[in-house]
Amino acid sequence: MRGTFGSVSAAEGIETVFYDGGFVEWEFKSFFGLVSSVGTASTMSSLEEPLGFDKLPSMSTADQIQRFSSGACRPRADEMGMGSCWIDGRSCSSSNSCRDDYDEYTRETYPWKRQTMDGSPRANSCRRACSSLDNNRVGYGNICESRYFTDHGELESRGNQKDFPVTNKNNFLKGLPKFVKIVEVGPRDGLQNEKNIVPTAMKVELIRRLVSCGLPVVEATSFVSPKWVPQLSDARDVMEAVRDIEGVRLPVLTPNMKGFKAAIAAGAKEIGVFASASEAFSKANINCSIEESLTRYRTVVRAATELSIPVRGYVSCAIACPEEGPTPPSKVAYVAKELYEMGCFEISIADTIGVGTPGTVVPMLEAVMAVVPSEKLAVHFHDTYGQSLPNILISLQMGISTVDSSVAGLGGCPYAKGATGNVATEDVVYMLDGLGVKTNVNLSRLIMVGDFITKQLGRRSGSKAAIVLGRAMADASKM
Repeated sequence: MRGTFGSVSAAEGIETVFYDGGFVEWEFKSFFGLVSSVGTASTMSSLEEPLGFDKLPSMSTADQIQRFSSGACRPRADEMGMGSCWIDGRSCSSSNSCRDDYDEYTRETYPWKRQTMDGSPRANSCRRACSSLDNNRVGYGNICESRYFTDHGELESRGNQKDFPVTNKNNFLKGLPKFVKIVEVGPRDGLQNEKNIVPTAMKVELIRRLVSCGLPVVEATSFVSPKWVPQLSDARDVMEAVRDIEGVRLPVLTPNMKGFKAAIAAGAKEIGVFASASEAFSKANINCSIEESLTRYRTVVRAATELSIPVRGYVSCAIACPEEGPTPPSKVAYVAKELYEMGCFEISIADTIGVGTPGTVVPMLEAVMAVVPSEKLAVHFHDTYGQSLPNILISLQMGISTVDSSVAGLGGCPYAKGATGNVATEDVVYMLDGLGVKTNVNLSRLIMVGDFITKQLGRRSGSKAAIVLGRAMADASKM
């Protein structure tokens, strides 16, 4: 059989796939090249199309939810060929029967399970092909890489540990925090850009449901001018309705002393002030320069300190501004330092228009962390270009352990042209679960909350994890 299956993103190399006694040789031509195959198989392999839940035989819906949850069975270090510890301090979270269950399950379900090469001529041919790889690419010594499906449905690599390139004992994710605090911004940042007015009762219900998921911090609203942000004109009513909820922090944003006084009168116990690293955005968003905003916030922070009200600071346009373009890291660091020194207990660094990548996030955070301790920092990414999760991961690796996110990926800024929703809380929790990082957030409940608010708003969820797992949950409820 020979054919092309379309463009793929893959490193150069050749792998051999055993399929019911035959084999198919896959040749990766280039990074964006075409894939060709030759071999003895005479029928189309299921490898030629992605596997979805509907393609998995002999699995009940309940099994799907269990096996395909991100943390169902994280791979052990000895299964990954990555030295003694793949993720520092992490191990398989399931029972000792996990491996036996995997072996039996994959034999029944995946007859084409890839295997490590033996000493056969076919395997030797593969080894020779592997040895001819570009020297600039990472190789695997004398043994070709093999892949297999783990219990949670992800393709994982398996190689010979002694032949795998050693880099810091291959602890690629070493340094991740054991716990990440999620700051849910959906009720405020998520709803402020909606075209239609969201009823107060719906906002209150959303907050209560989010709290029930175990989220430790839920931004309730913002005391801003109703003229400029009409969606939040009911801030006083919302705050009065939720201020007695226990076991959660419910901060509100206040742009000036007028907003601060209104927030305190409504029962707010924590506030936030937001400055920009861009002059143009500062004038568009709060109608003053950066220096004027900082002077204004010093007054607010002093008043809050006198009442023992904690203040969180925000720095917007940390990567780029829709008017000015790229933001110099030094400007972000300056604003963050000023907010920290005036008394803000935590500084959230925001990529307001969602254009950042790990390549731009790292130098920005390095500049900020030179003047503000990492434990006092949080990150806030919008997902305009789908880069939020990698940006969050690199931020965690740099020492940050607080992440802002919005249920169902709701959000946007009325003064940031092109800004789409925040990173979805469901996607963040799913990723962290898969990394073995605790959040104390119930993902199943969170998905149901996202389903609730998106139906009320008449829109599709912006969370990929919620869309997939939500379907499985819906199917399970019909059983």
